[in-house]
Amino acid sequence: MPTPWPPALAGTPAVTVIEQAIAKQRLSHSLLLHGDDPGTLVAVALAIADRLLNVKGAAAHFPPEQHPDCFMLRPAGKMRQISADATRELINKVQVSPAVAPRKVAILHEVDRMNHAASNIFLKTLEEPPANTTLLLLTTRPYALLATIRSRVLHFRFPAPATVVAADGWAAWLADYQAWLARLGEGVSGKTAVADQVFTLYGLVARFSAVLDAATAEVWKQQKEKLPPDLDDDEQVAIETGIANGLRARLFAEIETATRTFALPRLKAGDEGTRRMFTAAISKLEHNAGLLRLNLNEAAVLEDFLLTSLRLWTKQ
Repeated sequence: MPTPWPPALAGTPAVTVIEQAIAKQRLSHSLLLHGDDPGTLVAVALAIADRLLNVKGAAAHFPPEQHPDCFMLRPAGKMRQISADATRELINKVQVSPAVAPRKVAILHEVDRMNHAASNIFLKTLEEPPANTTLLLLTTRPYALLATIRSRVLHFRFPAPATVVAADGWAAWLADYQAWLARLGEGVSGKTAVADQVFTLYGLVARFSAVLDAATAEVWKQQKEKLPPDLDDDEQVAIETGIANGLRARLFAEIETATRTFALPRLKAGDEGTRRMFTAAISKLEHNAGLLRLNLNEAAVLEDFLLTSLRLWTKQ
């Protein structure tokens, strides 16, 4: 049985096009797989790799992660960079004839993490791709790539699954956040009431960090068991950091959903003040979420958003 596609993507137009191209041996030599969920992109890449490598006539069959003709390039270190040396090493591997399959596959995880030198080195490979090789570029930030790289690959976008983060304490956090917004909407007056709202705000910040740390540790524990045994420490650090960043982005997206859920009844009632406050709050949340990509601490980002919310929602 081939590696399955993510359940939500099976039978979708993108998957159908890829399957037909593989069946006709007309798949492009370079694909850009992008979307909001890194896990989905990895699952798609492994499904493609399996169908390209474990074909009739291959000398042996292996899971794609362990296949001798499947090569991985990942960011390394806390800065999660793909260096020029690591890129050259990958290129040298794909220049060699395949060991057991008719072709080779290279999966480039978080390809937007290539530094400038690595990007230029890789661009030369795209201009003259190795024979019998498929390059799969994975990224949640396609427009962070060089335009010259984007123009030389076939693009496929895969949406993130509509799932809720199942982290211990997260549902309670969202409920307390909405309750805090409701109290702000009722008005805050008096030193004691103001102090209570501020203390609640900083409690939410501290609890957010605890939920994120616990969720990251749990996911990392599960993922680590599936990783190839030859990954070095820098690559493992980069993967763990990437897991934390992905979870963090999903948590912030769910804060947006919780804010919308809180505001919706008031918007339906035609409350113009709520409309202005909601729009301003979501704009601030989106702006701050963007700062996370610049490595700003999530606690500082959340604190700034909640302080803004404190000022906004108490103006009604």
